Amino acid sequence: MKTIYRWLFSILIIGLVSCSSDDDATPSEPVIEYSSGSADFSNYVAVGNSLTAGYSDGALFAASQANSFPNLLAQQFSMAGGGEFTQPIMNDNLGGLLLGGIPITENRLYFNVAASTPMRLPGSGTTEVTQTLSGPFNNMGVPGAKSFHLLAEGYGNVAGVQAGLANPYYARFASGANASVIQDAVSQNPSFFTLWIGNNDVLGYAISGGTGVDQTGNPDPSSYGSSDISDPNVFAQVYSSLVGALAANGAKGIVSNIPNVTTIPYLTTVPYNPVPLDEATAGQLNAQLIGPVKQILTALGEGDRLVNLVPGDSNPLMIQDEDLTDLSAQLNAALQGAGVPADQAGLMAALYGQARHATESDLITLPTSSIIGAEQGGIPAPFNTIGVTYPLRDNAVLIPSEQAIVTTAVTAYNETISAVAGQNDLAVVDANTILNEVAQNGVAFDEFGLNGDLVFGGIFSLDGIHLTARGNAFVANKFIDAIEAKYNAVLPRLKAVDYNIIYPETLP
Repeated sequence: MKTIYRWLFSILIIGLVSCSSDDDATPSEPVIEYSSGSADFSNYVAVGNSLTAGYSDGALFAASQANSFPNLLAQQFSMAGGGEFTQPIMNDNLGGLLLGGIPITENRLYFNVAASTPMRLPGSGTTEVTQTLSGPFNNMGVPGAKSFHLLAEGYGNVAGVQAGLANPYYARFASGANASVIQDAVSQNPSFFTLWIGNNDVLGYAISGGTGVDQTGNPDPSSYGSSDISDPNVFAQVYSSLVGALAANGAKGIVSNIPNVTTIPYLTTVPYNPVPLDEATAGQLNAQLIGPVKQILTALGEGDRLVNLVPGDSNPLMIQDEDLTDLSAQLNAALQGAGVPADQAGLMAALYGQARHATESDLITLPTSSIIGAEQGGIPAPFNTIGVTYPLRDNAVLIPSEQAIVTTAVTAYNETISAVAGQNDLAVVDANTILNEVAQNGVAFDEFGLNGDLVFGGIFSLDGIHLTARGNAFVANKFIDAIEAKYNAVLPRLKAVDYNIIYPETLP
């Protein structure tokens, strides 16, 4: 069977024409006097993860770092007493990291017009982890960091990276083998700070289709896996410590809460029903597979797990749902009783004992688009077509019960962020509400619209998780709004037209 799901995007080209006029009669714009208000931007330090670092299109690269929201903020702060803002810049615009000359991360994505799909840039990056940098650096954003990682001494130890125990991005610019991110940030004695941390404490679980563990009740983060959800009490203790350290010398700052990660394009781009079938194929599958299995399930009171397939382009995906009662034994017995050979009956029972057709409540992960309709090795036809007769595995789908777990965690983390910010009299950006509005209705950014679509929605980059340059500018303006409201500052805004939504294939 041919590949069922392919990228289908229309290419939107917008011409931007800049006009000027020499008409002396045109009134001049009023001069705005920018001010830091009660804040002090002279030494701004940003702490966080990939969102703070400027990660975009599945990588960290020089151009994306230039458009990180903290760097954009620092440019605006410079109009109101802000000082120099330094970042641990990558060596190139490919983005791949090397460890001892061996690539350990992939290059950035670009949009391949001919193929109508995002693709990885070829070639080898030139940023070597062991070639460490001399800081300090104002941008302390570390891709991949969870909240508790910021407190961990040795998180940037190069030897630890080689053993898989430390972070390669932080290893490039940590002040020492036993340093922690928060220690390096606080040692700079910041006069103002931003803190955006916590999304990785739940993101890995969501984008892995819920294959991780909800560690609620486990107070030991050293035992957590990369796709696990951090215990809300651990998060609360860590977050309070982070803010306390940053604000200890009287520094003012702004924190952001955590977006609802179930609304990002990584989980909303691939539809639950992308399967195209012609009349003959639909009829054959119904007669030979769906019908017999559905009949047995109906007798067991579970007939609604499967639906009859129809000619057209919108048949639902078949998925594995671990929440369902496993009926493989009953299926096996009934199929053999109906004359199906034992080996085939056993295979069908194993495949469909916890299978069902997806509904609009299921979220399909972005990488799944490349395997739907492909053949599963080691499985005979017609049971080997992924997503059609071979159920998608757990890591491909975030089912409703898993979404509820994610929502519960995000709610708990955001309650902590709000409480700690209030206790320390800090400004707060409600990224959760802002990005929910982007996903649900779209928002205006100057003369442009932003929405949650992949590629051309304007705010999310090609990896479906991180922000575009324009998305970072939009978020930076939201930080400025909150800073002005809290600290009576007056700051310039970033203009949407100055920031692209797609990085070109070729960058300097």
